[in-house]
Amino acid sequence: MSRAFVFPGQGSQEVGMGRELADAFPAARLVFEEVDDALEQRLSRIMFDGPAEELTLTENAQPALMAVSMAVVKVLEDEGSVTVTDSAAYVAGHSLGEYSALAAAGALALADTARLLKTRGEAMQAAVPVGKGAMAAILGLDLAVVEEVAAAAAEDEVCDVANDNSDGQIVVSGDTAAVERAVEIAKEKGARRGILLPVSAPFHCQLMDPAIDIMTYALAEADVKPPTPPVVTNVTAQPVSDPDEIRSLLIEQITHRVRWRECVLTMCELGVEDICEIGVGKVLSGLARRIDRDLAAQSIAAPADVESFLASL
Repeated sequence: MSRAFVFPGQGSQEVGMGRELADAFPAARLVFEEVDDALEQRLSRIMFDGPAEELTLTENAQPALMAVSMAVVKVLEDEGSVTVTDSAAYVAGHSLGEYSALAAAGALALADTARLLKTRGEAMQAAVPVGKGAMAAILGLDLAVVEEVAAAAAEDEVCDVANDNSDGQIVVSGDTAAVERAVEIAKEKGARRGILLPVSAPFHCQLMDPAIDIMTYALAEADVKPPTPPVVTNVTAQPVSDPDEIRSLLIEQITHRVRWRECVLTMCELGVEDICEIGVGKVLSGLARRIDRDLAAQSIAAPADVESFLASL
């Protein structure tokens, strides 16, 4: 069965994440220690013990989620000789999860990935003053309608489609007032719900422009190798292996929408039958089943998940 490994994005973080893995597996502890050393902070302590307000800061949540995903990857290697290169036809990740996917596929070193995500989180947070931006999930409308909603809501402000997650689950991002208008317009057009999201910045919209220069410099300095297997990228929803193209797309990703529904459909068209979510939460495995009911989907986050997955091979 052709398999893809996928990696979660921001919003999946929770206090206690990674603790069970660290307690059960030396390979996981080594990952968390390497990330702590790379960032020169005890990120693992924030992950395990909180406080939640500190963990949810973008500059902490992004490397923390990557660390748990990579801990699972290393545990699978250590406990079952399961490597991403040998076990997956493709990798993909939702927003910051694309960095996790690249690290898992050998394109980025673990320490470099942690530092890049710390920089990315700081740059994205600093791009927009707190309170100026917002994001909202629009449920029950298709993409074309939500694009019309966003355009109508923008007026002289920014309101962009940020995430195309699945049919009927689209996220908009932009100036707070514009996003609030989008929620009301969407309800008028028959949306089941419009929910303002508890995020610290309006990601994947034009307001993130100030972060581009910072990440352009950071990625130019990074050693990016061809990933094995290829990564299906958020911006194009197509598999990519060229390091220069990967750098360019990671920069574009800051202000462009996450085309997650299309990413999953592309992998299905390329023969993937099993989506395996690596890291915290079950958001992506749940979306996979909504996008294509024929997909097998599972998540691996805890020691019991590792044992179950290895036993199934």
